[in-house]
Amino acid sequence: MTLLNTTVPRILGACFYYPPHSDGVQRLILTLPELADLFPWPDADAVRKACSSIHKIDPESLVYDYSILFEGQGVMPAPPWSSVYLERENLLMGESTLAYRDFLASQGMVTDTQNPEPDDHFGLMLMAFAYLIEADKPESAARLISEYLLPWAERYLELVKQTETEQPFYPVLADVATVYLSRLKEQMNLQVSPAVLHL
Repeated sequence: MTLLNTTVPRILGACFYYPPHSDGVQRLILTLPELADLFPWPDADAVRKACSSIHKIDPESLVYDYSILFEGQGVMPAPPWSSVYLERENLLMGESTLAYRDFLASQGMVTDTQNPEPDDHFGLMLMAFAYLIEADKPESAARLISEYLLPWAERYLELVKQTETEQPFYPVLADVATVYLSRLKEQMNLQVSPAVLHL
């Protein structure tokens, strides 16, 4: 069990990014209770209980919730891109996105997904954090979390938790992600870059 175990951000990131009915996420959902044993949670039993409450949900029953939260049907209740929170006009691909993209490029990283969307997606950021840890770049990983993710993540996860979904999967996952990021901030002694949020 280690603070910088990359399995946790990879699983959380993938579940927040990829459709629930994709093969990879279906397999990951089944492993959620194991997260309790992979990270120094302040209360591992609570994490195990939370993950156990959602890991048997049929992924097909999550398609509507995923669409509401990540694809948009009308107004998105919890947009997963940092620029929506950090840009005054709530725009995608704003200056904050470009700054984050420059940061990724400085680390030799180029986001290559089949979905043509901004790099500053919550799930992608968690997976980028895992990549930097695996590449033995702990300072860069800390910078990603403190400068680019934490300034808006708490607000985003709060909105996910407030969204009325058909299944509890994403709100519970948001609870777990909130605890995870809070623990990282505390244990890594991260100084979060202040930001004015516009959502």
